[in-house]
Amino acid sequence: MSGRKVKIGIDVGGTFTHSVAIDAEGGELIGKAMVPTTHTAREGVALGVVQSMQKLIDLAHIYPQEVILIAHSTTQATNALLEGDVATVGIIGMAKGIERFATKVQARLGKIFLAPHKFLNTVFQFIDITNGIDYQIIRETVQRLHMAGAQVFVTTEAFGVDDQSNEQRAAEIVRDMGFQCTAASEVSQLYGLRARTLTAAINASMLPKMLETADMTEKSVRDSGIRAPLMVMRSDGGIMGVSEMRRRPILTILSGPAAGVTAALMYARVSEGIFIEVGGTSTDISVIVHGKPFRKAAEVGGNKIYLRTLDVRTVGIGGGSMVRFTDGKVADVGPRSAHIANLRYLSFSDPEEIRGPVVKFVKPLGSDPSDYLSFSTQDNPDPQFALTATDAANFLGVIEGSYARGNVYTLKRVFEELEKNFKREASHLAKDILDKATDKIISVVERLIDEYKLDESARGGLVMVGGGGGAGVLVPYVARRLGTKYVIAENSEVVSAIGVALGLIQETVERNAPHPTRDDVLRVRQEAIDSVLRMGAAAETVEVHVEVDSHAKSIRAIASGSTEMRTRNVPLKPLTVQELREKAESFSICDKGTMSLVGKTNFLYIFQGLKRNSYLLGLFSSVSKPVVVVDQTGVVRLNILSGEVRSTDSQHALSFLEKIIEDSCTYGDAGVLPPNVFAIVAARIIDLTGLINRDQILGVAGAEFQNVANDEPVVFVYYPRRF
Repeated sequence: MSGRKVKIGIDVGGTFTHSVAIDAEGGELIGKAMVPTTHTAREGVALGVVQSMQKLIDLAHIYPQEVILIAHSTTQATNALLEGDVATVGIIGMAKGIERFATKVQARLGKIFLAPHKFLNTVFQFIDITNGIDYQIIRETVQRLHMAGAQVFVTTEAFGVDDQSNEQRAAEIVRDMGFQCTAASEVSQLYGLRARTLTAAINASMLPKMLETADMTEKSVRDSGIRAPLMVMRSDGGIMGVSEMRRRPILTILSGPAAGVTAALMYARVSEGIFIEVGGTSTDISVIVHGKPFRKAAEVGGNKIYLRTLDVRTVGIGGGSMVRFTDGKVADVGPRSAHIANLRYLSFSDPEEIRGPVVKFVKPLGSDPSDYLSFSTQDNPDPQFALTATDAANFLGVIEGSYARGNVYTLKRVFEELEKNFKREASHLAKDILDKATDKIISVVERLIDEYKLDESARGGLVMVGGGGGAGVLVPYVARRLGTKYVIAENSEVVSAIGVALGLIQETVERNAPHPTRDDVLRVRQEAIDSVLRMGAAAETVEVHVEVDSHAKSIRAIASGSTEMRTRNVPLKPLTVQELREKAESFSICDKGTMSLVGKTNFLYIFQGLKRNSYLLGLFSSVSKPVVVVDQTGVVRLNILSGEVRSTDSQHALSFLEKIIEDSCTYGDAGVLPPNVFAIVAARIIDLTGLINRDQILGVAGAEFQNVANDEPVVFVYYPRRF
């Protein structure tokens, strides 16, 4: 046995389930495997997870004792909702006093729309708990709901956020009767009885299916001899233990797209950019700013629920998307793919297979239009091959990397046939195909730039990062059309599985706070830390980002940590200061030659440049000061369009920070706002931008500096906050 420490990550895609083995010490990929995703199996996609894992173990010769963590994404929760494969939920609404009347209305959910023709059925009973929880009344209520069709249960109380004991006690009675039950306070502790009850009901409805597949997966893993923690990808980009998934399966909604974003952060080390993960059928697009992805409130069937997911936009275009022709012109590309139509890619066929190609139009699915292009051959009149975006990119020679590179001789023969059929030059046809395909991606990218107010002047420094098997097909073309830089992630075809393997244990704690004090902020921060520690994170690895939302009147703390001390230690050679300066300048919008080193810690280097801007034919001008933070190996960790940089040590850091806040506040009609501040210590960048007043910033910074040695360098990067 080698004695390696191995992390296994498994990602469930629309077409294939990929698995990878990562060396936990060095971060190198030591094995990968792929099997078709088992959508139609009785066990669902969980069967493919197990098959992929077993194949990987055999191919990479992994000993069970070497595995220190195994994690997988899942589409099981999403599929259950889309397909209506959910249990009927019995809702036990509880209240006392004046809240009784509102509870009878707000906790009665009725039939919940999930997807076209798919619903979640609920039945409701109310209990007056003015005199407390009555054991016998709860049992009788459960029996009535069960007789009405309830298979699983929810306990919910008006203002149960303030005191969770009644919800929890009622849930224990239900479980003692042999039923699965979710207390509303287990999934959210935000005010809003209807939204909280709805979130709990959706969670409960998935319990039977999710527990069945979780049990099967865990048994298969244990039967293989692996005793390492079994984790599941969450929709917010973190991972959680399978025991936590059994309690809150709702957290796994959209865990597949989240895996790719995690890979962008942890493996491709993206700190500023747009991550575009291109699969065979669809593309997931997300924005990363200051090393953090954006999150949003989740929706199910158009109903907002108390669950935050990564903001990943999915479009129906991928490397395998088929081409539609109408009146001899490219009408569209996608949403159907070669996989869905059960056709082969032309790019990956042998030239001898495509003798005498004949154009055929097909309907991939019964309800589709009949203008999707395919090819038969002189040996077989049935459609066998699809014309895809991958084929067009290969024909034009614009493929990046080797994964999607195909046989140009085959494609030349096919495009000559297209040229004859449609009376248009082959290269123009191929360009039309890629233009149509990338129009959809570009539309979403520009919408994200607008929504998140990514400054137009930053476009020169914006980086498109490609992942997925089709990244080399579409991402370079998108970047060229937008005039931006791009990179294709290493091992892009399995990047999501890598993201699963490298995922951190994560928890988001959100509490209502109309006027949050420093103590309120620190209390929520500590709750998040305690939660990830309970789930198995090593204390030394835990980091927390705190946000105060003045509109929602809430505090949100996102804590993350690794199950072991070393999250990733890539043995790369450190660059010289000059090489780091050149790297920083290449990612900045600054004027050439203006970038210089202005601060450093033992691991991170802070560079600042100048950018001169002219307006109205040069009559007016302004100067901005871009800041770029890079690590020893040249990875960009932070990229600011314009900011100030000040250095001190940890002994004086708090008083120094207090002075920065006093000198840099913004004053306006809405009051006083402190600057946006990042504190850079050792290898960490502490993001304080989510806090909205002086006391909150100083309180969290003080907590972060507690265990830092007195002589440790601290660098502050800050810029004015806008109203």
